[in-house]
Amino acid sequence: METKILAFHLPQFHTFPENDEWWGTGFTEWTNTRNSKKLYAGHNQPREPLNDFYYDLSKPEDIAWEMDLAKQYGIDGFCFYHYWFNGKLLLEKPIKLMKDLDNRLPYCFCWANEPWIRSWEGSKAVLIEQTYGGENDWQAHFQWFLPYFHDIQYIKKGNKPVLALYGTKNIAQCNEMILYWDRLCKQEGFDGIYVLEEKTGFQDALYCEASSGYLEFEPLYTLKYQRSILQKLRDKIVRSLFNLIHNTDCLMYSYDQVWKNILRREHEQIDEKDVCLGGFVDWDNTARKRKNSTWFYGATPGKFEKYLGGQLKNASKLEAPFIFLNAWNEWGEGTYLEPDKKSEFKYIEKIKELRTKEKVNVNED
Repeated sequence: METKILAFHLPQFHTFPENDEWWGTGFTEWTNTRNSKKLYAGHNQPREPLNDFYYDLSKPEDIAWEMDLAKQYGIDGFCFYHYWFNGKLLLEKPIKLMKDLDNRLPYCFCWANEPWIRSWEGSKAVLIEQTYGGENDWQAHFQWFLPYFHDIQYIKKGNKPVLALYGTKNIAQCNEMILYWDRLCKQEGFDGIYVLEEKTGFQDALYCEASSGYLEFEPLYTLKYQRSILQKLRDKIVRSLFNLIHNTDCLMYSYDQVWKNILRREHEQIDEKDVCLGGFVDWDNTARKRKNSTWFYGATPGKFEKYLGGQLKNASKLEAPFIFLNAWNEWGEGTYLEPDKKSEFKYIEKIKELRTKEKVNVNED
């Protein structure tokens, strides 16, 4: 079974009324990246798109550009972040536009079921609360999903639409909700729904018997749960010295060490549940958090190819159906495959090279 590489996709590259109210008129994710400053000599900030292509995802042609590029370089699909707040939708416009494209990439959704808060400013003020209703809300939510589930390009596993849930421990009736959606899917001619829970920096366990498996959201899952005591001590010493010298309050980690921890993880095997692996391109959220940012040192396209290649081998051994890659376009967090001025197409080219090697190996076998 060939493992498919899915890249998380952030649709926050267009204006909408709520962001205008909360962050200022005209705000998009590009606002953060444009305003970013270097924290030290040689710091790769601000992150700037190649040819200054600050695209607008309210334009169908810009969404088509993303999808054409992803297909060209071996990405099997996007996993779009989806924002539903008990009937209230945010960032839905690019999704609607995408569905009308003729040559769209395969895709699925990840319900990012978190409240929005002013965390970028170090505040806990809630912008929009994440609440959960009962069957009426589940029904309404399912009806929103349904036209996408029926789309031939929507990603399915065994005739089941794939849906990732970011924080299942926060959903009190999560199991009941999944079973309800499973019944509705069967009524619509599917074999059920394929729900993946996420192991993240705040959730290390599975909470829903009815889920079909789990995915590992990197690098945050490994940062929280996979570092040794010695690694944590080293990281503390490095950041203490850096912060003292630069008058910051940053967290910093070795790209190589975190990826090596990812590759040697013992994966939890649960009866009849799939394991979906994770990976990441880079990480530096200085654009969002400024002097309180988290970033990695040592990332290069060559290392990315090496480590993702290792994760593809792990996926083959585990018969993992998907690798979820963080991310296609998280510019504010410094993890993206899209071309920038520093590396141009080098990161995404590495995926194409890996996929080419896979095909050669299959033909040789």
